[in-house]
Amino acid sequence: MPRFRRALCWFRRDLRTQDHAALYHALKHSAEVIPVFVFDRDILDALPANDRRVSFIWHSLLELQTALRQMGGDLRVQHARAVDALPALAAEWGAEAVFANHDYEPAAMARDADVASRLQAQGVTLLTFKDQVIFERNEVLTQAGKPFSVFTPYKNAWLKQLNSFYQQSYPVARYQASLLALPAHPLPSLAALGFAEAETLALPLPCGMSGAATLLADFQRRLCHYHTTRDFPAIKGPSYLSVHLRFGTCSIRQLVQLAHAHNTPGADTWLNELIWREFYQQILWHHPQVVEHAFKPEYDTLAFDNDPELFAAWCEGRTGYPIVDAAMRQLNHSGYMHNRLRMIVASFLVKDLLIDWRWGEHYFARQLLDFDLAANNGGWQWAASTGCDAQPYFRIFNPVTQSEKFDAEGKFIRRYVPELAALDNKAIHAPWQAKTLPDGFKLGRDYPRPVVDHATQRARALALFGRD
Repeated sequence: MPRFRRALCWFRRDLRTQDHAALYHALKHSAEVIPVFVFDRDILDALPANDRRVSFIWHSLLELQTALRQMGGDLRVQHARAVDALPALAAEWGAEAVFANHDYEPAAMARDADVASRLQAQGVTLLTFKDQVIFERNEVLTQAGKPFSVFTPYKNAWLKQLNSFYQQSYPVARYQASLLALPAHPLPSLAALGFAEAETLALPLPCGMSGAATLLADFQRRLCHYHTTRDFPAIKGPSYLSVHLRFGTCSIRQLVQLAHAHNTPGADTWLNELIWREFYQQILWHHPQVVEHAFKPEYDTLAFDNDPELFAAWCEGRTGYPIVDAAMRQLNHSGYMHNRLRMIVASFLVKDLLIDWRWGEHYFARQLLDFDLAANNGGWQWAASTGCDAQPYFRIFNPVTQSEKFDAEGKFIRRYVPELAALDNKAIHAPWQAKTLPDGFKLGRDYPRPVVDHATQRARALALFGRD
């Protein structure tokens, strides 16, 4: 790689200073480096003013800027179209190159191609690097040189290929003297960006690099039990790091190092989840059509009912199925939903309400703080039985038995559906089946009756998916 007099490091979904591929290469191969971030109007202009993700990003950027100043540099932040801002910034600062990390989403790749073309016209090079995954693109293939479409063989190949080289960190601090000292320049406020401060962040989740470090330190103490606790939403089982992986406030290499070195059943199960994340990333890379289409073409035109009133009941947490309603209220309140609950509500929407999985996928995309296109699409297609390695269409989650198994004492339900707090531990999972209900409580008035009958809808779903 040539040596550059001055370069920009374009931060995107990698809001940290440590173990950062693009920042490392920019500092190592440039005499002067200016870190930049663009609040891309092509993305932000379509978002509501209360979008939690913008608040999370803003607070994470504030910490990133502070860290860069402590290292001798600064962070320049703009609110503009990225395709316009990067060429303008390169011209303003006389940059010869722009360093960034790979993004694998179709819209992001189109944006990056546009940016690269405009920079090239100015004599500026865009250089990008792998950072958000251990293995990308064509790095893990079948023996026939084809992409995997089933998880377990992919996982086995992924693990076989993993070695210390792929886990090693980028020593950014070694070259931090290349950061260009700049006059202090504040971030644009959330109000200036057209957004309100989020009233609450998920759980609430701490932001930035320090937030990721705090969550990881806490999870390390629980990691050995992860395999036995991760499915129960009323207890502290997950790592809660998904949003930090989404915005890169922690490094995937650091997490894989931890999981690989821990050598316990809990760590193995957690590593399995990290590999699922990469599996869906490579599915999106090799099959970008999954963004709007079923991975299995034969399921792309299923004749779903798509009842808007039932969809509204699902979105608002008033289906009459307590575990579903509690999960949706958690999502709407916090921007977070426990992974087991994501599977339950997705199955319920598609297999009980007979609503197109894309409706649910799009709703999650608007609500989830940790929304990631590849993972969200992969998870929804798994639950809807339309994707690769999908849940077979004849396996349909029963929301009542799922509730009884994973929230046996109703603790999670009582937190998010407080109108059911007085029901006993059996009745709370299916109030309409209870022989007796608390005095003063009336089903249909204080809590809705089920909007559909599960047994009836299960039969209808089997007929829909099992069509000839």
